[in-house]
Amino acid sequence: MKILMIGAHQDDNEFRCGAIAHKYVKLGHEVKFLSMCNGNGGHHKMTPEETSKRRYGESKAVEKLLGITYDVWDIDDCTLMADLETRFKLVRYIREFAPDIVIAHRPNDYHADHRASGQLVQDASYLLIVPHTCPEVPAMKEMPVILYNEDSFKNPAFSGDIVIDADDEIDTKLTIADLNVSQVYEWLPYTHGEEDQVPENPKERFEWLKGMNITSETTDEEIMASKSKGYAVRFAKTAARFRKELIEKYGEERGSKIRYAEAFEVCEYGTQLTEEMKKEYFPF
Repeated sequence: MKILMIGAHQDDNEFRCGAIAHKYVKLGHEVKFLSMCNGNGGHHKMTPEETSKRRYGESKAVEKLLGITYDVWDIDDCTLMADLETRFKLVRYIREFAPDIVIAHRPNDYHADHRASGQLVQDASYLLIVPHTCPEVPAMKEMPVILYNEDSFKNPAFSGDIVIDADDEIDTKLTIADLNVSQVYEWLPYTHGEEDQVPENPKERFEWLKGMNITSETTDEEIMASKSKGYAVRFAKTAARFRKELIEKYGEERGSKIRYAEAFEVCEYGTQLTEEMKKEYFPF
């Protein structure tokens, strides 16, 4: 299969889809990440040009780690628009790759770039099979399955239609975060007023990145109540949030013990999943 993950920024796909992406690669499938924006707005000290160059290098490190292809469009941060030019650019891009699955943002989000990215995927979806739109690239025979990656917004609330065990990928996900140095150790701590709390020693810094120590004894209630901004608890909250769905998929014994997960909502604009397709498309 071919799987395309579309994010507004460099880290959106990594943090929300890093586990499932690596699982697909290990099964021999082809995975591509697209960041619609170039990352130039995500720093408080470097110039926009310096920031986009550095973030591109970090994305290439993620590309190598996961064994994927990582594309970055040259659209400045905080300027992404769901306009016709960008819609048709996306139609051509998706057709050229011809994915079986597309994973994207929902079009309701705090960030304008995230909203525009999700809207663009919705607007492009039906056009993928319309031959007279962007005729220079052959139309697809059928629309891909489209999924939304997880968010916590409540109007409307995210639905965990597909929830996967990510325990075997937590080290990979934390390594992905560690590779995004300019984000997790510089820009985001600055936005949280915690820049002075980041250790200089790489080993200590990585432990700071993980934050809360999560064990088999840590309860879902403790995880959901945690105020830690560490990435271990961030990834664990998905499993705690969708415990019921994990038990339904994996059974009580395994599902109740899963510490980390990734969750996805099925978009109505793509090909709809049958039970047989779920087994074929998500065999983990």
